Amino acid sequence: MRLGLFGGSFDPVHHGHLALARCAREQAALDEVWFIPAAMQPLKPHGPRASAEHRLAMLRLAIAGDPHLKVSALEIERGGVSYTADTLREICAQFPDAKLFFLMGADALHDLPNWREPVEILRLATPLVVRRPGEPPLDNPALPPHEAIEMPALDISSSDIRRRLATGESIGELVPAEVVSYIQLHNLYSI
Repeated sequence: MRLGLFGGSFDPVHHGHLALARCAREQAALDEVWFIPAAMQPLKPHGPRASAEHRLAMLRLAIAGDPHLKVSALEIERGGVSYTADTLREICAQFPDAKLFFLMGADALHDLPNWREPVEILRLATPLVVRRPGEPPLDNPALPPHEAIEMPALDISSSDIRRRLATGESIGELVPAEVVSYIQLHNLYSI
């Protein structure tokens, strides 16, 4: 099995996340892409705004009907700071015959040497790096080995969505309708 792993806060999940997962699945011929929401990201010590339960529920709503996209609660169930190397080791132990790919942005690839256990990460999984239109090719020999994924330009961020919600602006074009309804129902991200 060729398995793509997509970690992040997903606070909230949006169309950019979904497009990235689908582009990676198609271009890298992945059998599945797993969204793995972090319990706590090492570089975001203040944590996500929405609870783990809400973030998992929004992800499940966003991917409903796509048999190639899954949600894994592995990092949330483990708790504490979510380190990629720990997650990859756990998935390798559960699926020893799977070939693992780790989805990331070009900025994250440049920063990978500063992550916890970068050599172990590269031993366990191949980075699938998103190169957005207009960005230069990732052909620097100093960069870790990786595969590039092309995706359409989408100017969407979870922080902008939270800002819009706090100021009463629409987010309908940025987030799946089911997720918008869920956010409204649970009054998430209000001031």
